[in-house]
Amino acid sequence: MAAETFLARLDRVPLNRFHWRLLVVAGLGWMFDAMDVILIAFLLTPIRTEFGLDATQTGFVASAGFVGMFFGAAIAGRLADRVGRKTVFQVTLVLFSFGALLSAAAPSFETLLVARVIAGLGLGGELPVASTLVSEYAPRASRGRFIVLLESFWAYGTILAGVVALVVLPQFGWRGAFVVGALPALYVAYLRRALPESPRFLAEHGRAAEADAVVRRVEREGGGALITVAKPVAPERSVAAGGGMTTLFAPRYARRTLMLWILWFGITLTYYGIFTFLPSLLAGRGLSVVRSNEYFFISSLAQVPGYFSAAWLVERVGRRPTLVAYLIGSGIAAYLFGNSGAGTDAILFAALLSFFNLGAWGVVYTLSPEMYPTALRATGAGAAAAVGRIGGIIGPFLTPTLTASLGQSGVFALFMGLLFLTAAAVGLLSEETRGRSLEEIAPAA
Repeated sequence: MAAETFLARLDRVPLNRFHWRLLVVAGLGWMFDAMDVILIAFLLTPIRTEFGLDATQTGFVASAGFVGMFFGAAIAGRLADRVGRKTVFQVTLVLFSFGALLSAAAPSFETLLVARVIAGLGLGGELPVASTLVSEYAPRASRGRFIVLLESFWAYGTILAGVVALVVLPQFGWRGAFVVGALPALYVAYLRRALPESPRFLAEHGRAAEADAVVRRVEREGGGALITVAKPVAPERSVAAGGGMTTLFAPRYARRTLMLWILWFGITLTYYGIFTFLPSLLAGRGLSVVRSNEYFFISSLAQVPGYFSAAWLVERVGRRPTLVAYLIGSGIAAYLFGNSGAGTDAILFAALLSFFNLGAWGVVYTLSPEMYPTALRATGAGAAAAVGRIGGIIGPFLTPTLTASLGQSGVFALFMGLLFLTAAAVGLLSEETRGRSLEEIAPAA
């Protein structure tokens, strides 16, 4: 026990009040980010009407946020490895809130585009850094389940977006809808001030005494039964891995990076290609705008059991089989939805699509920070997310363009093929990380 590092101690602390508080504070920001992303699908029509936009300009509004998310993910990940997870964790949420408020006040189409890019910068940086921070605190035995639960706040944000579309939008318009998401997110950013820095980051940067103090704080929150009087033992540092983006393709990480980039691109393109236009696709089948929004809201409820089932499976059967199964399930559900009508079958298959697709997302966020050592963890997760945002930019343009020529059934058959290819890449290139510490998965260089 005397030779045990304080990070090894952190890995065996049972889940306690500290972990759950971290999950809620990180998850609430995640929830408001999700609400903003999904809400834009409901706001495009009134925005187009107010500013007199054509189809191309409307597509720019839908994709502007993803442009910001691309740069936000790449920049924030690198910054988090240099200046700390906590600092970036706070700044990204403030930046997102500012962008959302500017969106609400935008006097012109051009200002709205700038505002959406700013909000995207914060949102894109928020998600990979939050998952990195939480994964570095979660005990090894429940890390996968904990990250999936963090991602489950996306479902709550999606449901909240539906509520805002049904309640706030008719009363206060699209500007009021943006304000609803921006102000609570600022309060969450304030709450994050009390969180300590990741002990893994502190140890990596030679601040072993601070890291040990944070670990002891987590131990005390668990009742103090595991507190040791032995001299703190610092872990081996992985500073040699911190060479920047090019290090992601060093021999020991290249396969992991390739797998993550394919995974992120495939699941992001299909997610935004489907869910951004789900209400309008339903309306294209003859449903009223109100009824299509109701269908979207009802089907979104299936995301919650999708996340919780994935959270259970990642620690029972592992990350790889769970992710492959949920990607395949997403593909099948997409095909069935594309060939459904406008009745209860549409709700059923949209719900199945929500169940499997969002469950898969939970595992994506679990795997991403696990693939790299501490010095490279946020950089690697952020770079993968940035590649995914390229798919997020393409998706909103791809769906309406192809629907005109292929029809909804053809477009969703294409999405099924992309999801199957993504599942194959994960099955062939990924490795199982269940039950292993972060230091075992990606040892110090």
